[in-house]
This record gives sequence, C-alpha cells and structure tokens, in this order.
Amino acid sequence: MRDSVAALLPAAGSGERLGRGPKAFVEVAGRPLLVWAAAAMDPWVDELAIAVPPGARPRAAAALARWLPDRTVHWVEGGRSRQETVARLLASVTSEWVVVHDAARPFLDADTMRAVLAAVRAHGACSVGVSVADSLVRIVDGAPVDRTALRAVQTPQAFRRSLLQRAHAEAERAEAAATDDAGLVWRLGLPVAWVEGGAHLFKVTTPADLRLAEAVAAGAGPGGAAARPGDAQGGSPHR
Repeated sequence: MRDSVAALLPAAGSGERLGRGPKAFVEVAGRPLLVWAAAAMDPWVDELAIAVPPGARPRAAAALARWLPDRTVHWVEGGRSRQETVARLLASVTSEWVVVHDAARPFLDADTMRAVLAAVRAHGACSVGVSVADSLVRIVDGAPVDRTALRAVQTPQAFRRSLLQRAHAEAERAEAAATDDAGLVWRLGLPVAWVEGGAHLFKVTTPADLRLAEAVAAGAGPGGAAARPGDAQGGSPHR
C-alpha cells in the first residue's frame, strides 16, 4: 500500500529481569505495557502487527480489545530472538513504511511520532536516540571517551519496508545479528537518520523501571503527565 504505515510491536519477551512473567502483560496504572505501546501507535498507522509469546494471543487480544476495540491486528508468534520476531512481523504487513517500537517503552509521544514519520520519508531509515549526558571513560585506563558522537538507542525506528526486509534477509544469509533493526541497515553500509528522543522513552526492564513507569503514568515522573491508552495523541494523517 503506497505511503501507508505499519506499526510492528515485538512483545514476545519473557520479562526475566522484571520477574513478573511475559513483559507484554505487566501492568502500569492498570493497563498492560502492550496496550500502552499499541495505543500510542494506533492513531498514526494503517496496520498494526504484534508478536506475543507462544499461546499468548487470546490473552493479548482480549487486553487490546478492551482499549482499542476497532483496531484490526496482525498477530504473530514470537521467534527465538527479537530479530527473528521482527522478521515475522515484517512478513505479516504490506505497508510501504514500517515503524518498529518496543512494547516495553510505554510513553511514546505524538511529537516523536511526527518526527519519525517525517524522517523516514525523507531518508528511508531512521532511529530515535538520546544524547549521552554522563561522562564516559574507558575502564582499562580511565581515559575519557568523546560522547558528542554517541547516542543511546531508543525506539521507535522506522524504515521503508523493502529496505528492512533486505536488511533482515542479508543478516539471515550471513548468520549475523544486531541488537536492533537500525543495526541491520548499517550492516548494508546504508545511513540511518537520527531523531532526538528523551528520558520519557525509557524501556521497562527492571523493577526500578516499573516503579518509574508508575510515577510517569501518574504525572509525577520525567516527561510530566502521560497520555493514557485511548486518549487523543495528536493529529494524524491516518485516523
């Protein structure tokens, strides 16, 4: 579909470090992380594809239907790795552009989505990242590391679908892995544009992160008051 957009949400993680079962179903302010992420993407996309752990589709579909009853979802069973999971999600959609977002980053905002969609249409590939604020040193000798050229990678990341399919296919052929999808595009020798992120796009990985997420959801943490699933996220060309 020309100029259409698909959201890919890999939500198949086991949540071992959090210790509360599959992370997609961990609740923040009474709503599963999966619902927070899907609701943030919903106004901006034509297609929504979600990967969940094996056997978890009925539970995930029921949770999502409560908050997004009119949204059709392409459900995918997660693979052995995040990379395999995203490849499966890619195969389930037909849109020209795809936006990959971690389901464990619940506080995606409208300004970031606008910037990501503009950047991917201009450059073909983009990633959200945040400048490194702390001083960095090499642990072997204490020598300082220039942080001005560094970014901490966040999501969403967005790509022309055909480009990301090529990147995944090349990685599979070479039996190569990357920590994120932008890394697979860089493997091809192609540029990835940067969109500035922020502290509010943190990933819920540990119990401390979950406590922070609860504070943000209550409007008490970084980023101020957070939009709740189903709230208006700003104007969208799609919905």
